[in-house]
Amino acid sequence: MKPFSPRTLMVAASLAAIACSDHSESDPSEREERATSAAAGRSTARADSAVPSITAASLRAHMSFLADDLLEGRDTGTRGYSLAARYVASQFAGLGLEPGGEASYEQPVPLLRAEVVPREGSLVLIREGVRQELREGQDFYLAPHFTRERSDVTAPVVFAGYGVTAPELGYDDYAGLDVRGKVVAVLRRGPPTLPPTHRAHHAASREKLANAVSRGAVGVLMMRLPSEVFPWERMVQGSRFPSLRWLQEDGSPRDAFPTVGAAATLSASGAEALFQGAPRALGDVFRDAETGKPPTFDLPVRIRVRTRTRHARLESPNVAGLLRGGDPRLRDEVVVYTAHLDHLGVGEPVNGDSIHNGALDNASGSAALLEIARAFARLPRPPSRSILFLAVTGEEKGLLGSDYFATHPTLPIENIVANVNVDGLGILFSPADMVAHGSQHSSLGGAAERAARKLGLKLSPDPAPEEVFFVRSDQYSFIRQGIPSLFVMQGFERADSGATGSEVFQEWMRTRYHAPSDDMEQPMDLEGGARHAQLQFLIGLEIANDPHRPTWNEGDFFGDTFAQGRKHTSETR
Repeated sequence: MKPFSPRTLMVAASLAAIACSDHSESDPSEREERATSAAAGRSTARADSAVPSITAASLRAHMSFLADDLLEGRDTGTRGYSLAARYVASQFAGLGLEPGGEASYEQPVPLLRAEVVPREGSLVLIREGVRQELREGQDFYLAPHFTRERSDVTAPVVFAGYGVTAPELGYDDYAGLDVRGKVVAVLRRGPPTLPPTHRAHHAASREKLANAVSRGAVGVLMMRLPSEVFPWERMVQGSRFPSLRWLQEDGSPRDAFPTVGAAATLSASGAEALFQGAPRALGDVFRDAETGKPPTFDLPVRIRVRTRTRHARLESPNVAGLLRGGDPRLRDEVVVYTAHLDHLGVGEPVNGDSIHNGALDNASGSAALLEIARAFARLPRPPSRSILFLAVTGEEKGLLGSDYFATHPTLPIENIVANVNVDGLGILFSPADMVAHGSQHSSLGGAAERAARKLGLKLSPDPAPEEVFFVRSDQYSFIRQGIPSLFVMQGFERADSGATGSEVFQEWMRTRYHAPSDDMEQPMDLEGGARHAQLQFLIGLEIANDPHRPTWNEGDFFGDTFAQGRKHTSETR
């Protein structure tokens, strides 16, 4: 990697100095308190003063740097991401946090990049010897292969519904199907008949691919449902960014599924072409899928999928800072805050802008992580348990940095008692409620309720369970290690006037999610974002000071699936 230019470092230093400033000092009483504290040589701030120290101004300062064009979208493994990582490490050092990485604030993550070579792949349908070549970008897009640079698969196709097997509920889309040596076509998302918890887990792409592989499939075609909001054109644009996997000790990529030689996603037109002559019309299949269990059957077609992939190795760090707990009995136990520092980088221009700045997603969460760390650091006494603040890489590529940390922790995994994840602050409007994803699964729900009451916020059920947000961000890497976790999002109830929260959210998803327009010029309610970050701070403080170690609820699906046999350093107190 080339060294950063003097101009880059000068601009970074200037913006860092702005973000390091304590913007809460606009209050004269706060300035007096800070001056007294400095004169005494130690912090005398009251614990409750840490909450209002998280301000809209301090969040904006961090976001203005992290979402600046200078960082070119913070794509994993790029110079822009490295600059963001150095910024976060310097902030942790300035707060007096101990290095929480590998002998420094950084934990390097070894990665393999895989990129589909444009115009060298194809998808052809074959019926009774007649070939129909689908149009790349219009009817389909290909996924890269992580263990082969050239892949060529010809096989029959089977429609396997959602591709979900949930034995705990007696649900199996593969019942009665033989998919060995075949390509399976499956719907995105999960069966609406499953409870949201089970649906969230089984709808994850990793679970669907693993299920198909276990049954001998050699390819997977993903099909969009008509109810999906995210535009097809934006999915195609996203597919042109390189994909990544982290490398295991033997040099092989994690979750690569080497026996799957063909992987593609179909548009509405591609799905129509695939279902020509099918036993059931595609519209009927979609209707059944949206209301219940879709039918499954062999399709009267063979498919040939050719993929050309370009590979490269790289490295990108997680950044970790540790605040030691103050209780000798509990300080070895750790609460981990996470926020992903990466975004998508530079892509195809949209309205003349090619930089995906990722202001809300997730410069806002990274800013919150820094300000939450600052709030903890200014407490007169540290919390009982230790706190690890972890800015992770590669979330946009598949939760890579958090998964790497959870399987290669820089502190004993049995000491990690909980994860609180910050991915996207509530800055779309002034929130009257929040959604604490995960609160119904463990004792962390009590911490979330107590924290929300202190701020006068309401906690609401998930308003969009079909989006399965609980498995789509970094908390899921910790859940898979049996660690109770929370992911708090803005709800749909507004404390101000205007379009409904649902309408604002859906419009943002259509127009700004993973688009260059997610930048600092978009409308933002950072006062609402500050309340969101304050809530996250209070949740972590509740967990860190609770004499009882967090536990999964009795009979909880995630606890039963991932936490059985999990060791820890102390019994529940």
